[in-house]
Parts: sequence; structure tokens; C-alpha cells
Amino acid sequence: MNLQNSKISQAKELLKELGIDIWVVFVRETSMMADPVLSLVVGHGVTWQSFFVYTAAGQSIALVGSFDKDNFVRSGCFDKVLTYTQSVKEQFVDLITEQDPQKIALNYSTSDSAADGLTHGMFMLVSEYLERTPYHNRIISAEEIVSKLRSRKLPQEITLLKKAAEIASEVWEEASDEIKTGLTEKEAAAIIDNKIKDRGCTNSFDTLVNAGDKTEPGHGLPTDAKIEKGDLVHIDFGVIYQKFCSDIQRLLYFNRPNESSPPAELLDAFTTVRDIITETAKECRPGKKGYEIDQMARKILTDHGYPEYEHALGHQLGRNVHDGGAILGPKWERYGITPQMPLEENNVFTLELEIILPGIGCVGLEENMCITNEGAEFLCERQKELIVR
Repeated sequence: MNLQNSKISQAKELLKELGIDIWVVFVRETSMMADPVLSLVVGHGVTWQSFFVYTAAGQSIALVGSFDKDNFVRSGCFDKVLTYTQSVKEQFVDLITEQDPQKIALNYSTSDSAADGLTHGMFMLVSEYLERTPYHNRIISAEEIVSKLRSRKLPQEITLLKKAAEIASEVWEEASDEIKTGLTEKEAAAIIDNKIKDRGCTNSFDTLVNAGDKTEPGHGLPTDAKIEKGDLVHIDFGVIYQKFCSDIQRLLYFNRPNESSPPAELLDAFTTVRDIITETAKECRPGKKGYEIDQMARKILTDHGYPEYEHALGHQLGRNVHDGGAILGPKWERYGITPQMPLEENNVFTLELEIILPGIGCVGLEENMCITNEGAEFLCERQKELIVR
């Protein structure tokens, strides 16, 4: 069974588990605005309005424009492929009436962007189509379905995520020998990017480089700032391997003239960040909630006299570098309900935090791991020691 068929089977089991009769994916003009679930359970883009219906009874049905029929027949992923030419409304209503569901899940969410693929206009269309039927008031959010479908990684998905992480680690091992003083942030990023390309892969996001404290860490792109002696070089990058992403952060320090070892404050900060990742990883077990892990990290950090970081401790990885579902984060409004979602076995997360040292730079590390009953299992070799040149 191919991966898409496996995810469709997983979706049908989730519908039974959650007591939801049908899940409806409604899309159009997907080259302009693609629902994030397309790659999981649909597989092809469309132009006309199209419905993909998955049922707790075990069916997968495509209702698509006539020009798109062959793609979905050939995919072998759908039990039935229905077509239309002028208007999809009547056949959609007939399809829903035939299923007679008590709950119809649609892709909208206020907390999880990966589950919010239905535009407001499309939601209005579905509501209009069902307005004179008993099903108009049976619409619910598919947030829980989508979250669990993305988060519960199948063995094949974990294998691909592990490979993506391992490639990123290999890239860093080579690139760290080539990044030198005198290079700009842009030039250092290009070294990383070229090594990713040499492996037949692409970046999971734009490579980020901070030369000491000359630029702000975060999401700012590399600049013409040059790496100098006394700089801590902080690099954040990832790899897409066969559609699955990695995301790591690594550090490299250049001694000042007449400096035999890095400053004590840098070594202390590095040790603190590294050890927080080690300790929180032990607690990343099924049933734990993300905010609990994040609270633990913040307590260790502040107990060591450092300020809190301004983001979540970790996000999920998958086909996207921020893959939706639960996060390892604080109960801040911007995160919605995601920090309170229980972790599950085979969720794949990052663990990441940083300490900012004026005059030195961003002491940030990021590792990729999978949730197991015994705690986190890291997907590639960690950076446990500071590289010094």
C-alpha cells in the first residue's frame, strides 16, 4: 500500500475513533490556494470545485470536474470517482444525503493552521449548498481529525523524517569545516544550501545565519555582515527529503586573538541550552501536554539566571517544517489550544531554545525527535559540544 492510501486508511480509522461520520475536503484552484491536507489524502491538484469525502464506514469518494477524473481513477485511492460539468451542487447534496451523516467535518480551525484549509468563501458555498437540507447544522471542525492524521506518523513517515534529519546533520558536519572568518552571513548560508542541493534535496526553509550579535536571531534572512573572530555563528536550516522536513540549529565559535578557549559565559550558556534539551526530551512521552514540557524548560532556564525565550520549545515536523497539531509551548493566546493537546506516540517534534549573549551572539540549538513511551528518540546526531575554531 502506498503512503497516500495508508494515510486515507488512517483517516477512516480516526473517523471511527472520534465518532465522526464523514470528513469532507472541499477545494478549488489548488495551484493558487492548496489545502494543507491535499498531500496527505488527495494527491492531485484541481481547478474546478471538488469534494473528497472520507467516511467512518470505510469509503473514500471523489467528486471532481470531468477533466480531472482520470487522475483520481488512476491513483487507486478512491472507491468511487464522480464527475460533473456545469454545477457540483446537486451531486454534492445527493452524495451527502446518501451518506446521511450526523456529523460533517470541514477543514476550519482557529488554533491549527494545518487544519484551516477551507477558505471563508468556500465555507459559505458549502453552507449554501446544504442550506435547505437537514445537514446544514451538522457541520463541525475537522481540526481533531487533521491534527491526529498529521501527528500520528506512520513507520514510513518516521523513516523519511529520520533520513531528512540525518542529511541535515551530514550537511552541517561538512559545512562547519568550510565556514570561516571573513565570510558574510549570505556566503555561509550558500555553503549550507549548496551542500543540500548536492544531495539532491531542497531546503525546508531559507537558511538563517547570525554572525555574532551583528544581526537579530529569529526569521531574518542572512545579510552582508561578516563573520569575525570572537563571533558565535548560529545557523538554523533544514532539508526536505522525499517531501519530509528536518529543522536543526547549530553553533560554531571563532576564538578571539590570544584566546585559548571560548568565554566562560558562552560555555555556561551552551551547557544550559544543551542540558535543557536533554532533560525535557526525557519527559516527552505519550499523554504529556506540550505546555508541561515547555514549563519545565523555562524553569530550568530561569533557575540558571537566564530570561525566558519568546517562542514555543518545539513544533511538529512532517511534510511541513511547522506541521500543525500539538506544540511544546506555553498557554499563550497565539497558540490557541495546541499547547494543551496530549502528546502521542510517533509524534515528531523539534526541541529548541536559545540564550542571547551581548557581544557574542545567539546560543541556540535545535534537535529533531520522535515521541516514544520511553521519552524522546533523537532522529540524528546531536550537537553536544561547542565547535571552536
